Amino acid sequence: MIGVGPFPLHVVVVGLCALLAWGVARTLARRLPDASHRMAGALVVDALFVGLLAARIAYVLVWWREYAIAPVSVIRIGDGGFNPWAGLAAGIAFVAWRTRAATLLRRPVLAGIAAGTLAWAAASAAFWWMQQSAQPLPDSALATLDGQPTALADYRGQPVVVNLWATWCPPCRREMPVLARAQAAYPGVSFVLVNQGEDLHTIRGYLEETGLDLQHVLRDPHSRTMAETGARALPTTLFFDASGRLVDTHLGELTGASLADTLRSRYGEVPKGSP
Repeated sequence: MIGVGPFPLHVVVVGLCALLAWGVARTLARRLPDASHRMAGALVVDALFVGLLAARIAYVLVWWREYAIAPVSVIRIGDGGFNPWAGLAAGIAFVAWRTRAATLLRRPVLAGIAAGTLAWAAASAAFWWMQQSAQPLPDSALATLDGQPTALADYRGQPVVVNLWATWCPPCRREMPVLARAQAAYPGVSFVLVNQGEDLHTIRGYLEETGLDLQHVLRDPHSRTMAETGARALPTTLFFDASGRLVDTHLGELTGASLADTLRSRYGEVPKGSP
């Protein structure tokens, strides 16, 4: 898992692409009279915020069934729930509307947005290539809550979702009901919940307190799985295909919508009973 400080790399890339769009728009607008370069930069920033809002709204509408189970999760934008194409369309439409009386300004602003979009597409392609050579499902030596030795590699043969968590972690606790529902709704996927660094008494106490029906809860008392996968924080969720190849990662709290989206896009899985 690659990141810059506490931020996942894809978040950093989006920020850099936005900066590129701003810089290109300002540079091209310097050829225009007055202070057009400042206006061009401001328009790119405004279009970015409009696009992010539209991208979030579009994503929520697509996955409203999952968000409706826990409506407060709509505001948890850390789940990565954005529709980029809806956001791009909204941003371009906003620029066209704002420049209806200043058509000379439209070209540099749209050129900046195009430059940022192309950079983002190139970075997305690079991420895809990196995932093709990502490390396989680690052969971490773990234990069940009954004390039986096991390993993550034992789950190979079908898609595996590995969630790294701890009871002291509030986002981990909030996403546990999401994972419990997913275990019941996706029988074709193994959800393995690997506790990091806590003793058996603490884990059992938490499960009894919450009453959650969770399967495949494993102990990793020395947090070796975090070290082997390069995870930097909890919770972290790793998605492996049936052959044990890493196909996606999620740093931070999962919502039902973001999990369902990843399961469908990476594995082609839909909830049990869905049409």
